[in-house]
Amino acid sequence: MSDLRDAGMNSKAWPFEEARRLLKRYEKAPPEKGFVLFETGYGPSGLPHIGTFGEVLRTTMIRRAFEVISDIPTRLICFSDDMDGMRKVPGNVPNQDRLREDLQRPLTAVYDPFETHESFGHHNNAMLRRFLDTFGFDYEFYSATEFYKSGQFDAVLKRAVEKYDDIMKVMLKSLRDERAQTYSIFLPIHPETGRVLYVPMKSVNKDDYTITFDDPDGREWTLPVTGGQVKLQWKPDFGARWAALDVDFEMYGKDHSTNTPIYDRICEILGGKKPEHFTYELFLDDKGQKISKSSGNGISIDEWLTYACTESLSYFMFQKPKTAKRLFFDVIPRAMDEYHQQLRAYPGQTPEQQVANPVFHIHNGDVPASDMVVPFSMLLNLASVAGAEEKEQLWGFIRRYAPDATPEANPQLDAAAGYAVRYYNDFVKPEKVYRAPTDVEREALEALRDALKAYEGAVDGDALQQVVFDVGRDRFDPMRDWFKALYEVLLGASQGPRFGGFIALYGVAETVDLIEKGLAGELG
Repeated sequence: MSDLRDAGMNSKAWPFEEARRLLKRYEKAPPEKGFVLFETGYGPSGLPHIGTFGEVLRTTMIRRAFEVISDIPTRLICFSDDMDGMRKVPGNVPNQDRLREDLQRPLTAVYDPFETHESFGHHNNAMLRRFLDTFGFDYEFYSATEFYKSGQFDAVLKRAVEKYDDIMKVMLKSLRDERAQTYSIFLPIHPETGRVLYVPMKSVNKDDYTITFDDPDGREWTLPVTGGQVKLQWKPDFGARWAALDVDFEMYGKDHSTNTPIYDRICEILGGKKPEHFTYELFLDDKGQKISKSSGNGISIDEWLTYACTESLSYFMFQKPKTAKRLFFDVIPRAMDEYHQQLRAYPGQTPEQQVANPVFHIHNGDVPASDMVVPFSMLLNLASVAGAEEKEQLWGFIRRYAPDATPEANPQLDAAAGYAVRYYNDFVKPEKVYRAPTDVEREALEALRDALKAYEGAVDGDALQQVVFDVGRDRFDPMRDWFKALYEVLLGASQGPRFGGFIALYGVAETVDLIEKGLAGELG
């Protein structure tokens, strides 16, 4: 354990860098509350999505890294902002006309269009918890509605009344003049309509912790800020929650980064210590546009898990969180293969190398072995040339290539074969475009066919790669033109696998037959 802790204290892996920064927060004295608190937030106006997964996963990675280098206990809260008013009706739910009747009501007071829970907010909270439980996250769930109504937020809300002018000064600096005229940090919930009101305050009363305002009909009301009758605007709510819970760490997307000084200052005004932050870059779709829940671009969790294992998604999330990345279907094969490359490397690494390996953070140090004797990219190409509709078609080739492999002994490989068939049929097959060889390529393909017919060596990827290389060496400069020709003529793609390994998996005789079909123009 000491070796692991020493490695973690010196590791350049970003979870350890963040964990060390958090540890400095308590280098003089441990936290009075007895633990370090991590928090993630969720807006339950829609279902959990891939960004939710990434935020909780990355926070968990930092939490686990902190536990390696420190003995201070930790907790993780997933906080649902379910008291926010519903501003618009989502386009992907039933009973939309009925939902419109509840616009501007807190999400936990909005009709559940699925008619399975007490409210739309309760429904989405249940989906969030099921989502987090499915992936095995260790967390505590907090509901903003319960937080406000139970009185847990009352002390901070009273301080917000006492410090109202100071908080307003912070907020008004960030607002346009028109918005500033009517802005208040407090949003009353109308006693009759139940709607969240965006109205200016007539007075904020420090003597009894109430606010006075006129509703949209011009009627004057006075409400206590406590007991869930008033909520905070979202920016003040961020900082107030940090102060109320004594949050030590929270991460969020780059789109929040300009508000960080506001959140921090409000937290401090309310008597809290600002937490440590980590700002991650946003995901982009295949056109380089920011992924958005409302526009539905990009890729969902369910879609990723249709074509690859959960761990490959975790691997993708681990990589360069401060760099904007394309999150689309074409990143899946590489993530699958690189994840298994790291699994295979892990056992032979030093502790320093292991804590820098993504799989250490994906598996919290309990790293399994990889049984992928065939890379995922190779399975995709095998599915392509075999025209596979079922994974069993791939197993015929796999067993010949690796006689000891079975679906039972190699469950990761078996699952990957199924993923590869689905990915091939949905993405590769529709895009396949074969072309005829040029004269030089035809001569080279004929020479490769003849060399493979005469080949009597071991069915070994490296040896067969040398055969391929020897044929192309005197005919192509640069050599990548030779491999590109193999892919485009024989596989209908612009890129592909290490070709010697492909021959070993697909079969020498089968590859000879494939070349002859390519020469005859029978593959298109």
